Amino acid sequence: MLKDDSTPAGSSADYSERDLKAIWHPYTRLLTSPPPLPIARAEGVRLYGEDGRAYIDAVSSWWVNIHGHSHPRLCRAVCEQIKKLDHVIFAGFTHRPAVELAEKLLAVCPSGLSRVFYSDNGSTSVEVALKMALQYWSNSGRPEKRGFAAFGNAYHGDTVGAMSVSARSVFTRAFAPLLFEVSRAAAPDCYRCPKGLAPAACRAECLDDLEAILAERASSLAAVIVEPLLQAAGGMLIAPPAHLKRLRTLCDRYEVLFIADEVMTGFGRTGKMFACEHAGVSPDIMCLSKAITGGVLPLAATLCTGKIYEAFLSEDPAKTFYHGHSYTANPIACASALENFRIFEDEPVFERIRWIERRFTERLTPLKSLPHVGDVRVLGGVGVVELVRDKKTKEAGGYLDKTGGELAAEFLKRGVLLRPLGNVLYVMPPYVISEKDLDYVLDQIVDVIEEV
Repeated sequence: MLKDDSTPAGSSADYSERDLKAIWHPYTRLLTSPPPLPIARAEGVRLYGEDGRAYIDAVSSWWVNIHGHSHPRLCRAVCEQIKKLDHVIFAGFTHRPAVELAEKLLAVCPSGLSRVFYSDNGSTSVEVALKMALQYWSNSGRPEKRGFAAFGNAYHGDTVGAMSVSARSVFTRAFAPLLFEVSRAAAPDCYRCPKGLAPAACRAECLDDLEAILAERASSLAAVIVEPLLQAAGGMLIAPPAHLKRLRTLCDRYEVLFIADEVMTGFGRTGKMFACEHAGVSPDIMCLSKAITGGVLPLAATLCTGKIYEAFLSEDPAKTFYHGHSYTANPIACASALENFRIFEDEPVFERIRWIERRFTERLTPLKSLPHVGDVRVLGGVGVVELVRDKKTKEAGGYLDKTGGELAAEFLKRGVLLRPLGNVLYVMPPYVISEKDLDYVLDQIVDVIEEV
């Protein structure tokens, strides 16, 4: 167990008891679920509990913290900004951090995207994208194009529109009466290829399913939404760049918009600034959040092309995009995001990601020889080990597999924060993790997986 003797102990039980009386935590399922773990502070890749114990944050605190906790540059940027301007309504007003951040985003995003619409989290960035796509066609004189196509295993967020385009699952089941129907295409799942092909032979044939949908319904579809290259909450499924290339071609051919949900994949996680770069494609709309501020504050952005933006310019008030949030373009969050970009510019961030990718490949690939390991997948700063019940049939327990909770508890005992998606164990550390710390995390993964 990692230990930090500088943190005073003694308040952990009190915190847990108070927390259970006051807070409803995400994904609390059972009366037997363990109480939340009280965290007192964080620095670098470590979280420090109220009891003095230290934990390596190997999931970047839900995939947001890319440069380490309490990064001095991010902290300084936040402190300096809050002394100047904490917040101002963004309807009819503007401010320097929002303008400079938009310019930064457009300078590095895929070509063709030219406008930035701010919101405050990943789900709302998707919600904005869906509403923007639908109203674009309505404003363009084609109101019949109001449907959406999405993929199996997709996860796009927890608001109603985002849940609707997500796969029907335990995440959405209770809210079925609220959700609108979408056209669902086969997931880009190379491990369980719907066409039965090996990755080396892949030509994105799984998109035949989507093409059949578009051929039949394109006249009524506004957009296709995809998590480019990596479906995260759906099982950390990795697709080849060919999938994105063909998807872009199909969207152009059938005149539907291409929405790239890069909430999780953006800001280096796949080894490029944005996942779409792997395929050299540009979406019509792109959703960003999570790591946009370096993991310090909530912020989101939905980027679109000039053509889409211009469809909303009119003397007719009905063509206005009536969407806004109280904390839209919060100056403090924008200042943190700007400093996040400067860290990318000043430090060897992508070299670190490439090193992490190599280390994952070296250490995790040998686990494929174990009888209960079905697949090992690596992409950029993401390493994945999928556990199966039967290696031949690829049968697995899925998201609710109790193995996930058991593994998470075991890793915590060893001083590592990992949160498996049921039978899918993944590791996604901050890019600044040291060789010693990464090897420690991988040592624990190898030991635990071999013992399963």
